[in-house]
Amino acid sequence: MAIKHIAIRNGRLIDPRAGTDNRADLFLAEGRIVGVGQAPAGFAAEDTLDASGLVVCPGLVDLAARLREPGFEYKATLPTEMAAAVAGGVTSICCPPDTDPPLDEPGLVTMLRQRAKAHDLARLYPLGALTVGLKGREITEMAQLREAGCVAFSQGDVPIADLQVLYRAMQYAATFGFALRLRPEEASLVNDGVAHDGEYAARLGLTGIPVVAETIAIAQIVQLMRATGCRVHLARLSSGEGVALVREAKRQGLPLTCDVGINHIHLADVDIGYFNSQYRFDPPLRSVRDRDALAAGLADGTIDAICSDHSPVDDDGKLVPFAEAERGATGLELLLPLTLSWAGRAGVALPQALAKVTAVPASYLGFEAGLAVGNRADLTLFDPEAVWRVTPETLRSQGKNTPFLGYELKGRVRHTLVKGKRVFDASPA
Repeated sequence: MAIKHIAIRNGRLIDPRAGTDNRADLFLAEGRIVGVGQAPAGFAAEDTLDASGLVVCPGLVDLAARLREPGFEYKATLPTEMAAAVAGGVTSICCPPDTDPPLDEPGLVTMLRQRAKAHDLARLYPLGALTVGLKGREITEMAQLREAGCVAFSQGDVPIADLQVLYRAMQYAATFGFALRLRPEEASLVNDGVAHDGEYAARLGLTGIPVVAETIAIAQIVQLMRATGCRVHLARLSSGEGVALVREAKRQGLPLTCDVGINHIHLADVDIGYFNSQYRFDPPLRSVRDRDALAAGLADGTIDAICSDHSPVDDDGKLVPFAEAERGATGLELLLPLTLSWAGRAGVALPQALAKVTAVPASYLGFEAGLAVGNRADLTLFDPEAVWRVTPETLRSQGKNTPFLGYELKGRVRHTLVKGKRVFDASPA
């Protein structure tokens, strides 16, 4: 069936890439934007969306969402998580390589992309494994993985202990113009840590993970970037000191970018309360001062993007003592309202806030996310004033665990379009 010509009328169009915010109509055809404000000659709408009271923006782009396939289908599946993505306004998803088996062979990448395409919901951008089996010993065939569709290369949450291997991997990546996506963590300083190494963990008797585990890794990566010229994106910063190191590296002109998980700009170690396993994350929630430094770094541009850090966990993974609990939470459907909450608290204008989850991450995946004629018609229409309560019933993800259960959040997706096709329409209130 041919893609419809769609007219979106009376919406508040926010284009973070252009920095514009105005009311106008939008016209779509053949999966692209073909008119802004005025329809092109001969345009005949086959479908019309009334966007009165809604913000119309590019579809959200999530740089870190685990879909749990292959290997962890008991936690979540592609159909459930793709449905959760579009319900949250997320139209493009970047998934880490730490599946089972890891995404270290072209055939696995091709299979995953074909399965995602068959569901015809959000677009999928896989990260290739940096080392074979994510074991940190042998570099993968990055060129072949790139041909199979990998947009960058990563170790997921598995650090490389041998700096010689990382050095060679960065040399190889720089030679071919590939980017690496690394989560900075020095494994020898983590050991069996489960929480931020601070006063709160000490009081609870939890083994701590010090901030220096992150900062030492950042310092090493920065030095290797100087030696190799490799482009690096640091995933999910957790500390104020880490933000400061990134700020200095950027000031010196290094090709370094970074993101932060949405949970870490709202929560801190004190929120763990009495061993609440919903707050078990990797990296751990750090001090209130770190949380505030992350939020400030996001506002001043040191931190480039926000990710959901979507990691669906079943009840068996959370209904255990804190130290034994599985790390992670569902996040795809919370990315938009929590971004809006941060923006309101920080006094950041909506176009600038939405850029952190649209235009900026899209540029790292190799495409433009905007509302100009010719841009892809991946769009999110949301009501910025709608208030809803986070409950297991309101979440479409198979993973129902999140520290925000019971919270009332503002900002609700009403429609999501991918390739000019309506892939999500909210039920009437």
